[in-house]
Amino acid sequence: MGHPLHLTVPDGLPFIDFEREFDHPVADVFRAHADPALLREWLGPRGTHVEVDSYDFRTGGAYEYHHTGPDGVSYAFRGVLHTVRENELVVQTFEFGGYPDVVELEYLRFEDLGDGRCRLVGHTVHASQEARDGMAGSGMESGLSDGYERLEELLAARVR
Repeated sequence: MGHPLHLTVPDGLPFIDFEREFDHPVADVFRAHADPALLREWLGPRGTHVEVDSYDFRTGGAYEYHHTGPDGVSYAFRGVLHTVRENELVVQTFEFGGYPDVVELEYLRFEDLGDGRCRLVGHTVHASQEARDGMAGSGMESGLSDGYERLEELLAARVR
């Protein structure tokens, strides 16, 4: 079920790019990012529990949440939303609590493919090559892949 995540980590550049198609309309995929009640149902790897501490999903807003894994270890994340254009674009910062002061800039584009399908395209810019390499080696790919599979499952269950 669902589509694969395509992740690119270009040599010598502090970027990570990814894209993932969904068999659901842009509005549904965007809403799953914007609504904290939906977000906690799909964000992160399988087996993690997400608590949303604050979530103001609008231009100029901010967020904080934490994941708790099956081992009971909690990981905090926070950021600022610089631009939110409904069903189109989110530009935000992303900071992992385990590495404070290492902030990435993330662009998420929501593309309508027609026929009730869409593509999510992400581009992250890291402060340094070292920070990018750390993120790429952190399990980001499997976490994103799991999360987007869970999102596809959530949206499919809501359609039934």
